[in-house]
Amino acid sequence: MQAVTSLTGPFPRSEALVEATRDLDRGRTTPEAVQELVLRTEDDVARLEERLGLEPRTGGYLRWQDLFRPFAETWEGFTVGPLTRWFETNQFFRQPILHAPPARVPGAIASWLPPAGRDGARPRKAILPGPYTFAGLVDNRSGETAEALTHRLGRLLGEEVRELRAAGYTAFQFQEPLLVHHPPEGARAEAVVAAYSAIGTGADGATTAVWTYFGDAQPAWPLLSRLPVSLVGVDLSETDALRLAPSAERRGLGLGVIDPRTSLVEDPAEIVRLARSISERHRPTTLWIGSGAPLDLLPWEPATRKLHGLPAVRQGLDSSGGGA
Repeated sequence: MQAVTSLTGPFPRSEALVEATRDLDRGRTTPEAVQELVLRTEDDVARLEERLGLEPRTGGYLRWQDLFRPFAETWEGFTVGPLTRWFETNQFFRQPILHAPPARVPGAIASWLPPAGRDGARPRKAILPGPYTFAGLVDNRSGETAEALTHRLGRLLGEEVRELRAAGYTAFQFQEPLLVHHPPEGARAEAVVAAYSAIGTGADGATTAVWTYFGDAQPAWPLLSRLPVSLVGVDLSETDALRLAPSAERRGLGLGVIDPRTSLVEDPAEIVRLARSISERHRPTTLWIGSGAPLDLLPWEPATRKLHGLPAVRQGLDSSGGGA
């Protein structure tokens, strides 16, 4: 069994980039200067990923103000709405307002993704909103039901995945905090399964991951086990993975072992011990290791310190066979 360490969400912006963005808002710098700093900072994140052996690379998603903004600004049917609290955190997002059934614009989301770095390496994992969380957090004025919107977003994201697959992306991670924060039932649950079936068609054999956080995955686990994806990730700060029933069909498992709600650095040996126990229970084909919730809940420096333990975790799991 292979152990993979990877970024599982946006990386925090550096202090220099945060300050430059503020200066731009106040007219103290130019968009060109900020764009140049974004590119340099993306390079810094890519080098950090390479140095720590984090794969597939992401580039940090520094230009995404929030999970939905690229879609709200480019897909048809949307406008950008008011600042809204991001679950029970101190972060905010601009709630998308949906005025009509959404339609994607080819190439639009790709333009928001980090380009090839100056070393020529291109990110290989796309991190996108999951269809259930997307449908559940928009201000839906389109007239579509929540079930129909979830299914439609799954089809549109499947088309997006197909386009990005052709551009060289090999893994697609869907952020689904709402699946565990407010698990769907009945027709809404079936719409989620249908949405991921559409995404799987677009993925055409690429790795697909559903990453959950901000809630205990156990109540939603029967549904999560049904999703036609390569792996499901759970936040170990919220979920006791040893209590989750092993899936009937073997697949990958994601473990959010880093807690971005605290700056305290985790003990790699303790992570290896816990991950080995979980692996022995679930027997996953691949074990993906990263943070539970996105690391941008922390500033740049503490997030970087916490990541430095992941190579030791990967080596410890590889030397033990990951418990498989």
